[in-house]
This record gives sequence, C-alpha cells and structure tokens, in this order.
Amino acid sequence: MKYDLLLKGGTLIDPAQGIHARRDVTFAGGKVAAVSEDLASAEARQTLDAAGRLVTPGMIDLHVHVFWGVSHYGIEPDPTCLARGATTVVDAGSAGADTFPGFRKYVIEVSATRILAQLNISSQGMLTRDIGEFEIPEYADVGKACAMIEQHRDLILGVKVRLTRHSLVSERSGMLPLQRAREAADAAGLPIMVHPQDAWCDSLDEILALMRKGDILTHCFHGMRCGILDEGGQVRDSVRSAMERGVVFDVGHGAGSFNWAVAERALAQGVVPQTISSDLHVYNVNGPVYDLASVVGKFLHLGLSLDDALAKVTSVPAQIIHLADQLGTLKVGAWGDAVVFERREGEFQLVDSQGQTRTGRQQLFPVAVVKGGKVYRQD
Repeated sequence: MKYDLLLKGGTLIDPAQGIHARRDVTFAGGKVAAVSEDLASAEARQTLDAAGRLVTPGMIDLHVHVFWGVSHYGIEPDPTCLARGATTVVDAGSAGADTFPGFRKYVIEVSATRILAQLNISSQGMLTRDIGEFEIPEYADVGKACAMIEQHRDLILGVKVRLTRHSLVSERSGMLPLQRAREAADAAGLPIMVHPQDAWCDSLDEILALMRKGDILTHCFHGMRCGILDEGGQVRDSVRSAMERGVVFDVGHGAGSFNWAVAERALAQGVVPQTISSDLHVYNVNGPVYDLASVVGKFLHLGLSLDDALAKVTSVPAQIIHLADQLGTLKVGAWGDAVVFERREGEFQLVDSQGQTRTGRQQLFPVAVVKGGKVYRQD
C-alpha cells in the first residue's frame, strides 16, 4: 500500500495554505503524503470517510495545564486534549525548575499528546491552591530557571509568570516575579507569557511596558483589574502599542478569564486576539471550557469566520512556537496531525467565566482525530 491512511471526501480547511475546498488527504510514515481532489482508496491501508465533514490540521492549544497528579490544576492530557482534537498543547507554567524533570519523565514522555511547555519562574510551579507559588519570593529563581531551560530546550518555549494578588499566586511578592521572569527569559533568549489579571499594579500599562515582540499576554479578555479596557470601556493605548510591536494576545479562556462583555467591546474596537487557547484544567474541563473546540465555537459566535478562527488554533500558534513547517498545516511533508469535524447548527448555550450566557448557532464537534498519521480516536 502506498499510504497508511486516507481521509476521503472531506472539506479541507488549511489556513496556512489558503485552502478551503474538497480535498483528500493521505498519510504515510507519520507525515502528510498527498493532498488532492481525488485519491484512490485502494492505495491506502485504511480509509476514513470524511464526506460532509471538515478536515483541519491538528489543533494547537497554547495554554493548558496537564501536570496531572502533581499540580492541583493538572488534567490527563490524552483524554482531554488529544482525544478532543488538540494534538499539540503547551503547558503554561504548571512546572518550575524544581519540578520540571518529573513533569517531563512522568507526563510528557508517556503521553500521546505532543506536549511543550512554558517554565514557571516559580521553581515550585503550580503545586497547591493552599500556598501561592510566590508566597516565598525566593521561589522566583532566575538561576534555577535558566539552568533548567538549558537542559530542556527541546521542550521549553518560554517563561511563565502569574501576577494575581490573591493566595492562589502570591500575597507578598508584588511585581518581583514579572521582573525575574523577564530577566530569566532574556538570559535564555526566550519570550515570557504573562497572566496579568488583578496584578500588583495600577493598570495593564505597567505590565505591557515590560513586554516585547514574541511575548504572550494570555487571558486577554478577562474581566478583572489590569485588563485591556480602561475605565470607560475603551481599549488602552498601551494595548494597541503592544500589538503593533508584536506582543501576542492570547485568549486563555480558563475558569475565570473570559468575559463576554470585554471580548465584545474589544472586537468592536478592532482588537482581535492572535491565538485562541483554552487554559484547560481540572476546574473548567467540565465547564465552562470543556475543550479547545468549544472555545473556537465562542469566537464563531463573536463573528470570526471559520477560516480565521481555525487559523488561531492551527497556523498562527504553529508560527509562534516556530514549528510552522511541521504543525498547523496539512501540506505534504508536515507531521501527520489532523481533525475531522462535524459542523452542527442549532442552539448552543455558551457560558463565559462569570456565568454569563450567549446562544450560539453553530459548533464544531471532533469526530475523528489523527496523530502521527494514525487514527487516535474515531466516533
């Protein structure tokens, strides 16, 4: 047989290639082997009928928490991410320098989900909700972070810092963790990812002043202090300036970090996030997030086109993690990750992190997931 797997008869949506058309896609040796209008089933060991469905590259979720069994946020990655269409995920700071080797050995290396990571500037990472990761300021250890990055450069993409003042993060450290994260990232030549809400500062302006091209501001539509809107509901000048210089604005829905009103006002003023991510963890996997596809559905309701919304979970995050030739596309030679979706119409109750609801008219449901050229899950 020429091919290991053929996805037959689906509508391929591949923003990286500008394709939205009926195409067959084949895989061989773990990679995309051919894309054409009509490929013969007789040449494939396995054929999956995708007629009437959408075929996309495997989704990339830039913000999850999958340090299961150690971090209080942790969920098992394969049933919650890969099985639901997120073939590649980035853990956003669950592990720090003291805990990352265990995260790699006992989660990353034994999971079918492709897992990359942002290293928490707290050497402890996000262990417990009882004691904040910066309760002892010395946990923000630049030297330890840099040493761990050098040992695991194949997996660590940057340095994560959370700035919320309450006990889940810190009651004592103030803005010191942000300064330490900046120092460690600069020394390692990597970006930072910042969780900004309710920080120890007067406004988001102070945080964005330390952020540069390639840095990621996650939770960009939260409804707390230090948000992207000023007191009058207008997008801050500092936000527009940061976007112009290349700071990445990421959704990071989470249990408390997506607010319908903030998103609607920002989009009405022309501020659109570059990436859509879930911030999936144990406190939201059963709602209001559920999975990355559900978050994409919320942005379809907000008016993004299907192609644009899918780009924000495929081609754009692939560029941000510097794997655009391998991930986020189904061009020939790319890694063989794909999702087959049903696009269903109806009435879907879409709930934000504060319990506010909108009624969506369409939703994407993953019915088959391909990882490395093989079917991982098929309904």
